[in-house]
Order: sequence, then structure tokens, then C-alpha cells
Amino acid sequence: MTIRVMLVDDQELLRTGFRMVLQSQDDIEIAAEAGDGAAAVEVLATAEVDVVLMDVRMPRLDGVQATRRICLDGDGLPRPDAPKVLILTTFDLDEYAFAALKAGASGFLLKDVPPPELVSAIRAVHNGDAVVAPTTTRRMLDRFAEVLPAPQPQAGPPALDPLTDREREVFLLVAQGLSNGEIATGLTLSEATVKTHVGRILAKLGLRDRVQAVVLAYEAGLLKAGGH
Repeated sequence: MTIRVMLVDDQELLRTGFRMVLQSQDDIEIAAEAGDGAAAVEVLATAEVDVVLMDVRMPRLDGVQATRRICLDGDGLPRPDAPKVLILTTFDLDEYAFAALKAGASGFLLKDVPPPELVSAIRAVHNGDAVVAPTTTRRMLDRFAEVLPAPQPQAGPPALDPLTDREREVFLLVAQGLSNGEIATGLTLSEATVKTHVGRILAKLGLRDRVQAVVLAYEAGLLKAGGH
């Protein structure tokens, strides 16, 4: 299956570099390009794209707002048919990256990412995985907690009401950055069972991936900056 990629960056030289890397892959094609977020949204209205490489800081419409328009509907719910978005940042832990993850992005990459990692990230996102490990997202939360709205701790966050007790247990472990294998070992379950639980959790909570589970846990007061 060919992965159709869209490049969104206001620097044509960077788009050219990414294009050269990706066009060398048999399973990836460049389906569209745009020089800013507004143009990206317009192009996506007619272009068929699987994965969007989205710059953050661009004129007219930045990458965060563009990601929100692409990934979320008018009610703020995930669009099931939306392309996956990978955010491109210049600096590690860019302050905009967290906002982009909240807006529906499936992860973020540094612009100087080695070509093999870029290709692997695109394939991973296309397969439904998150590129940013939950532990990396936790570091982002720790760093920017002082500029983020304070979470409201609750004994039983309403957002988790759809989950069973076991699913809540798994959700908290996912939010702490544990892999399926680690969760399986800790709860004495098979890895296949954990995978099933994670799939149901994401579906019930309307989350696209494990990264957004970390964001939700933080906002619900279940995770705190600097610790679990």
C-alpha cells in the first residue's frame, strides 16, 4: 500500500529536502504540498492524503490551528477519516508541540530528523501508532506545566466514566508511559489482552492514540508535572 504524504512548510528548501528523502521510498509518494496552514486546509479539501508533515510556525495559519481544523470536527471530536498529522519542530520540546498534540496530531519530529527515522515515523503513524513515546510527552508536560491550564484533580474524572475498572487501571499505566508488554507483566495479563483493552479505551474516550491518553490524564489531574 502506498502512503500518500503531504508536506506543509513555509520554507521551500525544507520541503525539497523532505521530498527527496521520501520519494526514494517505494511505499511513499508526495501527494500534495502547501506553504502554510491555510493553504494546507484548502488543499486537503480535495486531495487524498494519509499523513501530513506539518510545520508549526507559518504565516496566515500556524500548524496548531491547521492541525485542529484537519483532525477535529466542529464539536472538537476526532474526525475518523482525517489524515494523520506529524508536527515538525525546530527545537526539541517546542512549546507549540503540546498544543498540536491536543489538537489531534499523532506526534512530532525534529526538522533535522535522520532520513531513516523520518520514514519509519511516517509508516508508524500510517499504521495507527503514535510517534512520540508517552514518556517524551510527559517531559513536555513537565516542562510546560507552568504555562498550561492547571488540571483539576477529581476522585473520579467524568471523562473516564465509560471505562470499566480494569480499563481505568490500564489507562493509567498507558498514561504513565508503559508499553503493552510492561502493562501485561504488571497486571499478569497476556499482551494480546492488554492490546484489546487499549483499543477499547481509545475508542470509548474518543482518543486517536496513546499520546492523547497522556494529555487526557494530565488534564483530568491523574498525572502531575514531575511525577505520576
